[in-house]
Amino acid sequence: MGNEIYKENYINVMTTNEKLRWASIVVAIIGIIDATYLSYVKIAHQEVYCGGSGACDTVNNSPYAEISGIPIAYMGLGAYIIILALLLLESRAEFWTNYSPMIVFGMTLAGTLYSIYLTYVELAVLHAVCPYCVLSAIAISVLFILSLMRLFTSQ
Repeated sequence: MGNEIYKENYINVMTTNEKLRWASIVVAIIGIIDATYLSYVKIAHQEVYCGGSGACDTVNNSPYAEISGIPIAYMGLGAYIIILALLLLESRAEFWTNYSPMIVFGMTLAGTLYSIYLTYVELAVLHAVCPYCVLSAIAISVLFILSLMRLFTSQ
Protein backbone atom coordinates (compact mmCIF):
# COMPACT_ATOMS: atom_id res chain seq x y z
CA MET A 1 0.00 0.00 0.00
CA GLY A 2 2.74 2.49 0.95
CA ASN A 3 4.64 1.63 -2.23
CA GLU A 4 1.59 2.54 -4.37
CA ILE A 5 1.38 5.98 -2.74
CA TYR A 6 5.10 6.51 -3.40
CA LYS A 7 4.67 5.56 -7.07
CA GLU A 8 1.63 7.84 -7.42
CA ASN A 9 3.50 10.81 -5.90
CA TYR A 10 6.54 10.08 -8.06
CA ILE A 11 4.41 10.11 -11.20
CA ASN A 12 2.76 13.40 -10.16
CA VAL A 13 6.16 15.02 -9.55
CA MET A 14 7.47 13.79 -12.88
CA THR A 15 4.35 15.08 -14.63
CA THR A 16 4.77 18.52 -13.06
CA ASN A 17 8.49 18.53 -13.86
CA GLU A 18 7.81 17.50 -17.44
CA LYS A 19 5.22 20.27 -17.86
CA LEU A 20 7.73 22.79 -16.53
CA ARG A 21 10.37 21.42 -18.90
CA TRP A 22 8.06 21.83 -21.91
CA ALA A 23 7.11 25.34 -20.81
CA SER A 24 10.85 26.08 -20.59
CA ILE A 25 11.37 24.72 -24.11
CA VAL A 26 8.67 27.07 -25.46
CA VAL A 27 10.16 30.08 -23.66
CA ALA A 28 13.68 29.18 -24.87
CA ILE A 29 12.37 29.10 -28.46
CA ILE A 30 10.83 32.56 -27.95
CA GLY A 31 14.22 33.75 -26.68
CA ILE A 32 15.94 32.23 -29.72
CA ILE A 33 13.56 34.01 -32.12
CA ASP A 34 14.08 37.33 -30.34
CA ALA A 35 17.87 37.01 -30.16
CA THR A 36 18.03 35.79 -33.78
CA TYR A 37 16.28 38.96 -34.94
CA LEU A 38 18.62 41.18 -32.91
CA SER A 39 21.64 39.20 -34.17
CA TYR A 40 20.47 39.52 -37.78
CA VAL A 41 20.10 43.28 -37.36
CA LYS A 42 23.69 43.46 -36.08
CA ILE A 43 25.10 41.28 -38.88
CA ALA A 44 23.15 43.07 -41.63
CA HIS A 45 23.81 46.53 -40.17
CA GLN A 46 20.09 47.24 -40.32
CA GLU A 47 17.96 49.42 -38.10
CA VAL A 48 15.87 47.62 -35.51
CA TYR A 49 12.16 47.95 -36.25
CA CYS A 50 10.84 49.74 -33.18
CA GLY A 51 7.68 51.43 -34.34
CA GLY A 52 9.46 54.65 -35.26
CA SER A 53 10.68 55.51 -31.76
CA GLY A 54 14.40 55.01 -32.41
CA ALA A 55 14.88 53.67 -28.88
CA CYS A 56 15.85 50.24 -30.17
CA ASP A 57 18.72 51.61 -32.23
CA THR A 58 19.84 53.79 -29.33
CA VAL A 59 20.11 50.67 -27.17
CA ASN A 60 21.39 48.33 -29.90
CA ASN A 61 24.14 50.74 -31.01
CA SER A 62 25.27 51.78 -27.54
CA PRO A 63 28.61 50.72 -26.05
CA TYR A 64 26.60 48.53 -23.64
CA ALA A 65 25.39 46.36 -26.54
CA GLU A 66 28.78 44.64 -26.82
CA ILE A 67 31.30 42.97 -24.57
CA SER A 68 34.86 43.01 -25.93
CA GLY A 69 33.49 43.65 -29.41
CA ILE A 70 31.01 40.75 -29.28
CA PRO A 71 27.37 41.83 -29.55
CA ILE A 72 25.23 40.83 -26.59
CA ALA A 73 22.60 39.62 -29.08
CA TYR A 74 25.04 36.89 -30.21
CA MET A 75 25.72 35.89 -26.62
CA GLY A 76 22.01 35.80 -25.88
CA LEU A 77 21.35 33.68 -28.96
CA GLY A 78 24.11 31.28 -27.95
CA ALA A 79 22.78 31.06 -24.41
CA TYR A 80 19.21 30.37 -25.54
CA ILE A 81 20.42 27.67 -27.96
CA ILE A 82 22.48 25.99 -25.21
CA ILE A 83 19.53 26.17 -22.79
CA LEU A 84 17.21 24.63 -25.41
CA ALA A 85 19.75 21.89 -26.17
CA LEU A 86 20.10 21.07 -22.47
CA LEU A 87 16.32 20.91 -22.05
CA LEU A 88 16.00 18.59 -25.05
CA LEU A 89 18.96 16.39 -24.04
CA GLU A 90 17.52 15.94 -20.58
CA SER A 91 15.22 13.14 -21.70
CA ARG A 92 17.96 11.38 -23.67
CA ALA A 93 20.52 10.17 -21.12
CA GLU A 94 20.93 9.85 -17.37
CA PHE A 95 23.87 12.26 -17.31
CA TRP A 96 21.76 15.04 -18.84
CA THR A 97 18.77 14.13 -16.67
CA ASN A 98 20.93 14.61 -13.59
CA TYR A 99 22.88 17.72 -14.59
CA SER A 100 20.85 19.72 -17.13
CA PRO A 101 18.43 21.23 -14.59
CA MET A 102 21.29 22.62 -12.50
CA ILE A 103 23.20 23.91 -15.54
CA VAL A 104 20.04 25.59 -16.88
CA PHE A 105 19.43 27.09 -13.44
CA GLY A 106 22.96 28.54 -13.34
CA MET A 107 22.76 29.92 -16.87
CA THR A 108 19.35 31.50 -16.31
CA LEU A 109 20.41 32.97 -12.97
CA ALA A 110 23.40 34.62 -14.64
CA GLY A 111 21.24 35.75 -17.56
CA THR A 112 18.59 37.20 -15.26
CA LEU A 113 21.14 39.13 -13.21
CA TYR A 114 22.76 40.49 -16.37
CA SER A 115 19.33 41.42 -17.77
CA ILE A 116 18.59 43.36 -14.58
CA TYR A 117 21.83 45.30 -15.12
CA LEU A 118 21.02 45.95 -18.79
CA THR A 119 17.49 47.09 -17.93
CA TYR A 120 18.99 49.53 -15.43
CA VAL A 121 21.33 50.80 -18.17
CA GLU A 122 18.38 51.25 -20.55
CA LEU A 123 16.38 53.23 -18.01
CA ALA A 124 19.01 55.19 -16.09
CA VAL A 125 21.85 55.68 -18.56
CA LEU A 126 20.47 55.50 -22.09
CA HIS A 127 16.94 56.71 -21.30
CA ALA A 128 15.70 54.41 -24.06
CA VAL A 129 13.88 51.09 -23.87
CA CYS A 130 14.16 48.43 -26.55
CA PRO A 131 11.08 46.14 -26.54
CA TYR A 132 13.16 43.27 -27.97
CA CYS A 133 15.60 43.61 -25.07
CA VAL A 134 12.69 43.68 -22.63
CA LEU A 135 11.28 40.54 -24.26
CA SER A 136 14.64 38.82 -23.84
CA ALA A 137 14.84 39.94 -20.20
CA ILE A 138 11.36 38.56 -19.58
CA ALA A 139 12.19 35.29 -21.37
CA ILE A 140 15.37 34.66 -19.38
CA SER A 141 13.62 35.62 -16.13
CA VAL A 142 10.75 33.22 -16.85
CA LEU A 143 13.29 30.51 -17.68
CA PHE A 144 15.00 31.22 -14.36
CA ILE A 145 11.72 30.92 -12.43
CA LEU A 146 10.80 27.71 -14.27
CA SER A 147 14.26 26.23 -13.64
CA LEU A 148 13.97 27.09 -9.95
CA MET A 149 10.54 25.45 -9.80
CA ARG A 150 11.95 22.37 -11.54
CA LEU A 151 14.74 22.05 -8.99
CA PHE A 152 12.21 22.01 -6.16
CA THR A 153 9.72 19.68 -7.86
CA SER A 154 12.41 17.14 -8.70
CA GLN A 155 13.20 16.55 -5.02
